[in-house]
Amino acid sequence: MPAVDDETFGQLKDAVERFVAERLVPNEMRVEIEDEIPEEIVDEMRELGLFGLTIPPEYGGIGLNARQETQLAQIFGGTALAFRSLLATNIGIGARGLIFEGTEEQKQAYLPKLASGELMSAFALTEPDTGSDPANLTTRAERDGDDYVINGTKRYITNAQRAGLFTVMARTEFDKPGADAITAFLVPRDTPGLTIGKKDRKMGQRGTTTSDVMFDNVRVPASAIIGQTPGRGFRLAMRVLDRGRIHIAALATGACKRLIAEMIAFARERRQFGKPIAEYQLIQAMIADSHTDYLASKALVEQTATLYDRDGAARTEASAAKYFATEAVGRVADRAVQVHGGAGYMSEYAVERFYRDVRLMRIYEGTSQIQQLLIARQLLKGA
Repeated sequence: MPAVDDETFGQLKDAVERFVAERLVPNEMRVEIEDEIPEEIVDEMRELGLFGLTIPPEYGGIGLNARQETQLAQIFGGTALAFRSLLATNIGIGARGLIFEGTEEQKQAYLPKLASGELMSAFALTEPDTGSDPANLTTRAERDGDDYVINGTKRYITNAQRAGLFTVMARTEFDKPGADAITAFLVPRDTPGLTIGKKDRKMGQRGTTTSDVMFDNVRVPASAIIGQTPGRGFRLAMRVLDRGRIHIAALATGACKRLIAEMIAFARERRQFGKPIAEYQLIQAMIADSHTDYLASKALVEQTATLYDRDGAARTEASAAKYFATEAVGRVADRAVQVHGGAGYMSEYAVERFYRDVRLMRIYEGTSQIQQLLIARQLLKGA
């Protein structure tokens, strides 16, 4: 995808930085307490065009490339992760498959509404018994004349409570296992038989909603298949997740930066034994290690995004970036709590929330262990 020109992108980046600093950071505790993003902030996100950051301009979006997207993701990593999560499905996994392989009719029907934020999307892949092994999912879509009938349950679906459109991965071939049996469907929320479960209670990322999505004889036309070619759903999901993993790595990098800033500010103010704890070498060591993790993550993310923009893919590198950066932010969050001491365990300090919030990064869009397997398999295959 061609990049937005530097001047335009610079203006957008400045606007996002101001929005995060002036509107999102001051509302972090409100979201934590209410477990909901205020509607006035959602409306402001729509006005800024944030729901269409990566959607092509011809469909009403801004059309950022991967490198530009990572720069904004790092900014959003500096505040409560719920804010970015609200946007994530429209600018990422919920719309990417449609952008990659949707028919022109499908794109015209949905992408302009997704770009404006009028319509929210969700990506329905994970199931109660299938997470890291999506090729063996059990949701079925059986052909019935010109239609398909979908039955099954999806789990931990981000933004399901708000979504008006679901990208649903379902098995359409039942006599063969694996990837070729999976098809991607576009299913509107109001389709009879589709129901949304209650909002999940989670360790962190309050304000981010995940829920089960149930399909009970949900009938959709064959034209609901993304690209109208059955059997391409699994490969499309993996293609979608490649860029999504770069995004998550960038988000983790931004969270590292915020955590280091919180760590430094506290260490300079907190006094023990007659002087600021920032003057103690063991505190300095934790700050130094954290900044090194941050710089390494930032370099890896930006290199991977540049490669993705050049080649249209970066499977091994995306897994490596996601693996390293999300593990790194876990280390940084742990050190930030340690530097704060007892205060770091108190909810009035941002590091307590970040400690819980960033833990999910090592799990979603492929656990750290799955990233290790993917990296090793690609390297062994190349050898």
